[in-house]
Amino acid sequence: MSRKGNCWDNAVAESFFATLKKELVYRKTWRTAGELERAVFEYIETYYNPRRLHSAVGYRTPNQVENDFLHNRHAA
Repeated sequence: MSRKGNCWDNAVAESFFATLKKELVYRKTWRTAGELERAVFEYIETYYNPRRLHSAVGYRTPNQVENDFLHNRHAA
């Protein structure tokens, strides 16, 4: 863990929120918080996890990485 004030332990979360803002939040004016909340859920569940490729995990989706992990864990 890094010391207080250093961002290294938060890098993954900061990267995700930056991507979420660029790809969803700032592209539209949201009328209500509920509308934005539903859009964020839909973005994560229908695009970010199942279809968006991530260079940090070998250009696979988060769902593929999780499935591989679970399959390998049960195979061992």
